[in-house]
Amino acid sequence: MPESSVLPVVLAGPVLRRVEPARLVFWLVGSQPLQPALQLSLPGVTSSIDCQVIPIGRQAFVHLIDVQLDTPLPCNEQIDYDLSLATAEGAQGIAQWAPHLLYDGTQRPSFVVHSRIEQLLHGSCRKPHHPAADGLLCADRLLKECSDPRSRPAVLMMSGDQIYADDVAGPMLRAIHALIERLGLFDETLQGAVVDDSRALYRHPASYYHRADLLPALESNETLRERFFGGARKPIFTSSNADNHLVTFAEVMAMYLLVWSPVPWTLITPQMPPGLTPERQARYRQEQQLIDNFVGGLGGVARVLAHLPSLMIFDDHDITDDWNLSAQWEETAYGHPFSRRIIGNALLAYLLCQGWGNDPDACRALVHKCQALSHSALTDQHLDAPLQDALIDETLRFQGWQFVLPSNPPLLVLDTRTRRWRSESNLKKPSGLLDWEALSELQQALLDHPSAIIVSPAPIFGVKLIETVQRVFSWLGYPLLVDAENWMAHRGAAQVILNIFRHSRTPGHYVILSGDVHYSFVYEVLIRHRQRSPHLWQITSSGIKNEFPRRLLDTFDRLNRWLYSPRSPLNWLTKRRQMEVIPRTPSHSKAGERLWNSAGLGQVFFNEQGQPQRIFQLNANGGAATEFPPRVKD
Repeated sequence: MPESSVLPVVLAGPVLRRVEPARLVFWLVGSQPLQPALQLSLPGVTSSIDCQVIPIGRQAFVHLIDVQLDTPLPCNEQIDYDLSLATAEGAQGIAQWAPHLLYDGTQRPSFVVHSRIEQLLHGSCRKPHHPAADGLLCADRLLKECSDPRSRPAVLMMSGDQIYADDVAGPMLRAIHALIERLGLFDETLQGAVVDDSRALYRHPASYYHRADLLPALESNETLRERFFGGARKPIFTSSNADNHLVTFAEVMAMYLLVWSPVPWTLITPQMPPGLTPERQARYRQEQQLIDNFVGGLGGVARVLAHLPSLMIFDDHDITDDWNLSAQWEETAYGHPFSRRIIGNALLAYLLCQGWGNDPDACRALVHKCQALSHSALTDQHLDAPLQDALIDETLRFQGWQFVLPSNPPLLVLDTRTRRWRSESNLKKPSGLLDWEALSELQQALLDHPSAIIVSPAPIFGVKLIETVQRVFSWLGYPLLVDAENWMAHRGAAQVILNIFRHSRTPGHYVILSGDVHYSFVYEVLIRHRQRSPHLWQITSSGIKNEFPRRLLDTFDRLNRWLYSPRSPLNWLTKRRQMEVIPRTPSHSKAGERLWNSAGLGQVFFNEQGQPQRIFQLNANGGAATEFPPRVKD
């Protein structure tokens, strides 16, 4: 497709982030600074708009549009909206500058403010070059069929790995570099690398499929290359494929644009890079087909993000695989300026593209410093290195990524990546997913609520066999080989979270939404030794566009049912004595499988008490939804 000489005014968005009766938050990226005017289909509603703009290149500007409404919006009815922009052709609405966001027969996108969460969608792990269909298109099909505003999901919760910064297809990286050039995204200096700056990185012969060769080695048993870029094999589960790991801030920002919007793809014509071996050329062509299929669905994805309020939290692949898995990992990763920059760049991009819209108030100070860094590059198109490193240091120390949606029931989203309970006995041991202080804050947020929805990127209650395998490898000193990241891997964190659930003033009903594992399952959990024992539901949906190796998961599922059946001695020896765990069997199970392996989205319906009434997995392949009905304990 030929490149247009004139850039469209909006490159990505609007993405609807927060929807509350007195507040609306939108995110978009324009090719110039914009001053949008909001129009609602409600007469007499007045508002004040705070539009903050951060340049990330000559022709790329991130906008967060924070709307405070003087009159609360009505609940449970459809509200059409428009964002009018001043262009060279005059004022234009979304129908003119983003017609792909509109459903048939409509002139504007719309949203619904729900009085309580009766239904939501959730999922994680959206890898563009995975062969599965894109699960976000399940939401697009759902919205097309919604005639009653109340039948819309209240929120789309994406619980991690919205991008894969550490696992990038060759054609995607080529598109990223083409978009960086097209939009003039800012360059940066790279300290401690074998290349001096971002331009040299993009031109280097090892930039495609051989980025591990560009990384420095440390004086230790493991090189930085092994720690970050797949040198450490993972024979138990899956092998890391990080030959094209993103490095620069511009690369990560370009990827966000390319996974959330079809518009940037119309501006570039990436070609296969020269110098690839025949084997790499074959791989590139195979990946190109997968990326082409992914791009074909982006119009529907963008439409969903314009109609459903979306909340997000990071997991490791948003930054890098095994991010903060152990204290030793942190010492190695943050102890070198180049690896620290790689992690920091991805976290800065997360701030601007995800975290900011989750909680604009908590992120205000960091965003202000992002503006200062961006404005330092407006003269020479080069980010000021000392400012960038100082901002990365502050962002790595930031403790405000978790947030609460004041809904009914309240939705609490946990940061299980940056506030970890590090092992004091052995630096190689996996860290707890939340430290004591973060767990105390969680308990305070839960007090006196009759029910609550908790979003934990990793399941709190997982598959016992897989957790046992992870525990064995951790005991042998190799937690990195099996991604030993689960709540029960750290005794202190596990004990405290169970104590929170048993507290007399915490909710009687908890729904825990998780992802991460690339398969879906539902457990009902009762906590013993408490009067009026709380009822918990662990609902895991993963991945949006990723799946577990099918044969391996079938084997794990079957072994788990055999080895840990109620009558098994092994189950008695490893019994979770403080809990009663009842797995649900998916409706499409052929042989009693409890783990459902299909890309898609989770859908949960709630009753008035905040209990999950019906639980589904919407399958990306277009098949009928899979239900997890209640079952009798084994």
